Amino acid sequence: MTSSSTCPRCGTHDETFLHCVRDCNFSRPIWQHLRFISPKFFNSTDVHEWLKFGSSGSQISAFSAGVCCLGSPVRAGFGGIIRNDSGYYMSGFSGFSGFIQGSSDILHAELLAIYQGLTLAKNMAIDELVCYSDSLHCINLIKGPNINYHVYAVLIQDIKELISQSNTTICHTFREGNNCADYLAKLGASSDSDLTIHASPPEGLLDILRSDATGTFFLRE
Repeated sequence: MTSSSTCPRCGTHDETFLHCVRDCNFSRPIWQHLRFISPKFFNSTDVHEWLKFGSSGSQISAFSAGVCCLGSPVRAGFGGIIRNDSGYYMSGFSGFSGFIQGSSDILHAELLAIYQGLTLAKNMAIDELVCYSDSLHCINLIKGPNINYHVYAVLIQDIKELISQSNTTICHTFREGNNCADYLAKLGASSDSDLTIHASPPEGLLDILRSDATGTFFLRE
């Protein structure tokens, strides 16, 4: 999961209201299918003017349906990356965890990212691992005592068992230092696959990997 301003569906533009419901590559075809093809419809940069324009004329019902459809719900994804001690890409994963209805769904996505990352490392016969997560809440749950009645007690216990089977250290990192996993989480949110293993880096991840390799600094928001 991410609090980044980048659109989680296309991963290339800021997630403004107009981008989300109108301009994103995942949204524009829907409007065109609804026969909204006027340049004025897509060129307006003011939200209120655009809503006023769409709410007038003979297509008001189609416009209202389009806004409601594209404005909700929010999709949740998870992702992660495995690199060796020199920083070179070894593997990655992403997946769609469902639609966010509350904070527990966000926690579920964060825990899934850790679980799937540890499982992938185990399948790759990696015995020594440092696992970084930008969710301090998840790390505290995993490092803390067993909580039998937690809504995700089984998943948390599965993570603890995976950690006990290898020399694994789990650490907190800030989101700004976790951009590769952040990108893969957005990729997972934009797909309908429960889990995808990326044997090689997805094209959109290459620039982020290069930034990591050159030691680019990212300011905290």
